[in-house]
Amino acid sequence: MREKDNYICNNLLRNNRPEGGRMESNRFQQWSRVIWGTRSRFLAWYVVLMAVSALVSILAIRQVLFLRLEKRIEKSLAQEVEEFRQLVRGRNPTTGEFFGDDVSSLFKVFLSRNIPNDDEFLLTLLDGKLYSSSPSALPKYLQENSDLIKRWAKLTQPKRGQTVILDGTILYLTEPVFIGKKMRGTFIVVHSTAGERNEIDEAVIAITQVTIAVLAAASILAWVAAGRVLAPLWLLTETARSIRESDLTGRLPVKGSDEIAELSITFNQMLDRLQSAFASQRDFINDAGHELRTPLTIIRGHLELLEDNPQERQETLEVVMDELDRMNRFVDDLILLAKAEQPDFLVLKTVDISSLTEELYIKAKALADRDWRLESKGKGLIVADRQRITQAVMNLAQNATQHTKIGDVIAIGSTLSAQKACFWVRDTGEGISLADQERIFQRFARGTNSRRRSDGAGLGLAIVQAIAEAHGGSVELLSQLGEGSIFTLVIPLAHS
Repeated sequence: MREKDNYICNNLLRNNRPEGGRMESNRFQQWSRVIWGTRSRFLAWYVVLMAVSALVSILAIRQVLFLRLEKRIEKSLAQEVEEFRQLVRGRNPTTGEFFGDDVSSLFKVFLSRNIPNDDEFLLTLLDGKLYSSSPSALPKYLQENSDLIKRWAKLTQPKRGQTVILDGTILYLTEPVFIGKKMRGTFIVVHSTAGERNEIDEAVIAITQVTIAVLAAASILAWVAAGRVLAPLWLLTETARSIRESDLTGRLPVKGSDEIAELSITFNQMLDRLQSAFASQRDFINDAGHELRTPLTIIRGHLELLEDNPQERQETLEVVMDELDRMNRFVDDLILLAKAEQPDFLVLKTVDISSLTEELYIKAKALADRDWRLESKGKGLIVADRQRITQAVMNLAQNATQHTKIGDVIAIGSTLSAQKACFWVRDTGEGISLADQERIFQRFARGTNSRRRSDGAGLGLAIVQAIAEAHGGSVELLSQLGEGSIFTLVIPLAHS
């Protein structure tokens, strides 16, 4: 009993594993399509491009703001020095006299009349020592006995420069003051960029945060938009999956005139061609089966009734051979139609249309007892397959004999113009109705108004049309019931 239970459990486990494996595989495929699908790749590329563009833009904005800040500071420094130079050349507003060698008064007047900008410092050095400043509270790196003060005290020429300190970068411009040839003092304008650079960095951080938020919102919208754009492709996939050989009626709805609409139109046209091809193939199989079934039935029936009588055997043998010959002709016609679609179907050579027409007339006269006539012979040379044209015209002539009787006229002729060569077969037989004229060139088609049934399988005119189309031409028909028909094989010279 225990062995039986174990056997049942093992079978259950064995049977359940593949189903669970299939479910896991399906889930994996679904997630793979989500992660690596076109929609995800589209979104990924969009996010990458947007992120790179935003990063480059933010860095460029930050650099531009720094450059503008530096230019504005340099302009402010130059303006302060220019105002100081004007005061040096001017008079003391208190005494109305020139400053002369009173450098201390010069410094006092300038500092009292000029208010520095934010993060800007106006310094004066007198005899190498820090004399006064505006504002009076100075950072450590600008206080007396600092390295910068000592360095600036030694300068004898105006100098523009910048120095990196712990708090950031400072820009400065110095202007020495000479009394005669002796330097008595130095005026210095200093601007610290730390505060304004921090403001720029804070603005850049705010821009970055806003950009990230906008990028997230834009990514969501891009995901939705990508879904709407790719919806026709998903519909195309579902339509393709729903197509079966037995049902080719599914079509895509066409909206607008963009690339998706063009794809939908092309897909629908492909389905139309497939539906037509499947229908033609189905009809071909049915008709071919019907045409082959008849001689096989006749052969089988005669062989089953075959007796020992020598005369009956001979008669049966003749019937069987005749049916086999008919089947052989049928198969040969099918092979010919199949070859007509191959590029090596034609063997093109230069053909004299006059001699070819006369040859066609001579061969056609042997087909049946009719009033054969040679109406016209074109003069000139064409490039064509002589044997295939002969085969096409003979098929037309044979078709004419099947729809005429003794005494009726069958005429053969040809013409040659600058654009085309024409070979025609005209008869005074029973004619073809308008409804039949549109279908008799199809495979296995026969006219409904014919008084007799042809021995062929209804492939003769299909072969004629295949030969004409292989030459780049066509077959034209002009017919009226009771007045006969004219079949014209048209071969364009441009193709030749």
